[in-house]
Amino acid sequence: MCSRLSEPNQTVNAIPAHLLQPLWFRSRESLSDNGVIYDPIAADVCQRCHLSMDCGRANLAQQQLLNATLTQQCDQRVRQFLERHPDGWIINLGAGLDTRFYRIDNGLCHWIEVDVSEHLLLRQKLFHRSERYQNMAGSVKDLSWLQNLPMSDSTPTLILCEYALLDCDNHAVSHVVKTLGRHFSAATACFVLAGDKTSTPLGKKLGTSLYAHGFADCQTAMLNCLPWLKKIAMTSPLDHPCPRWKWWQKGLGAWQRYKYRFTPVIVSMRW
Repeated sequence: MCSRLSEPNQTVNAIPAHLLQPLWFRSRESLSDNGVIYDPIAADVCQRCHLSMDCGRANLAQQQLLNATLTQQCDQRVRQFLERHPDGWIINLGAGLDTRFYRIDNGLCHWIEVDVSEHLLLRQKLFHRSERYQNMAGSVKDLSWLQNLPMSDSTPTLILCEYALLDCDNHAVSHVVKTLGRHFSAATACFVLAGDKTSTPLGKKLGTSLYAHGFADCQTAMLNCLPWLKKIAMTSPLDHPCPRWKWWQKGLGAWQRYKYRFTPVIVSMRW
């Protein structure tokens, strides 16, 4: 699945630890007997990387579960989109070392990985190319790449952003969402956004990291950005019925008012 794996050492070892961490979590999860997701590409790359242990943090198992669950939920949203639009386009904003295209490609969809140039160079060295798969330089901080998209305005499009918005403050998140809403007359979006209590002791026990923003109500915040939304839904990682969640975490998941505030959540939108 990975390209040039006979010569990965120098390339993989050069990957910054902060970029490698999501890949490493998927690798560890794939090697677990009761893993939430299976990502053999991540496992193969990380087994060859001397930085793997540098990705670890306190509360490692909980961080791994939280990240894997969010990834699984994003996978599910992409699959649902492709069930409705098998030949649709997915724009993966802030792709990093995401391997989602290789894990859930249906053989018909088109995929654009958007990230800064140095991250795209790593992708080109590690992953196979495809005629339906392309890289595009850009970021959430500079949205000029929107003008270079190859699809027409009527093409069914899903905008996916799993990690990049977590590094943006509230104002920057609103700017990105409003800009995307103005550019696409109709689109589907799947964003990971952080609740306002992720930095609390309880949030950290759930496996959270330090995020640049926090919304008390992510759904209302998105409606304020795009009042013309046709549909919006929010999913907590605690909604995933995994036996590895502790009893008190499952209890928090049943507390509708607060379960969206202590972790990042999946916000799905259509306009």
